[in-house]
Amino acid sequence: MGSRSSGVAESPSVKFLGLLRALLRHGVDFLVVGGVAAQLEGAPIVTFDLDVLYDKAPENLDRLLAALRELKARYRDPAGRHIEPDLGKLETLRTHLLLTELGALDVLTAIGEGSTYQDLVGRTVLYELGEMRVRVLELAAVIESKKQANRDKDRAALPTLLQALAMKDRLRQDD
Repeated sequence: MGSRSSGVAESPSVKFLGLLRALLRHGVDFLVVGGVAAQLEGAPIVTFDLDVLYDKAPENLDRLLAALRELKARYRDPAGRHIEPDLGKLETLRTHLLLTELGALDVLTAIGEGSTYQDLVGRTVLYELGEMRVRVLELAAVIESKKQANRDKDRAALPTLLQALAMKDRLRQDD
C-alpha cells in the first residue's frame, strides 16, 4: 500500500473533506470506496455522495455511531420520515444511505458481491488530504466492485474507469 497526496473537488452539496474529518476525528476504521475513491485514483467522474466501507468490529461501531451523531445523520427516506442510525442498524444492515449536515454519505458493510472491510483493506492506497490520512480503495478494486454490482450507473461509469486504469498502468510502465 503506497501513500499519495491528492485534492478532491468538493461538490457544493457534499462536503467530502468535512465528512472524512468527522469520521477520522472519532477514530472510525473505514475505507473510501465508490466514486470518490475513483476520483482520487485519477478517474474523471462525477459523484454526489461519499461512500465508505466500515469495519464491523463492536468498538468501531461505537465510534461510527458517534461520528454519525455529530454529523446529524439520518436515513434518506422517500416518505420524508426522520430515521436516525443506531447500533442495531449498523450491526445488521448492509447499506446505510444517509443524509448529513455536510451532504450524502453512504455507509456500507460490503460492496460488490459481498466484499467487506477486512477483504479489501489490503487493496487500498493511503492518501494524504491536507492534514488527513485516508485509506482509499485502489482503482482496479473499484472497477471490480462496480462490475459485480452491475447497476445501470455502474455500467455507465465502467468505460471511463477502465480507461483511467489503463492510463495509470501506462504511466507506471513509463516510470
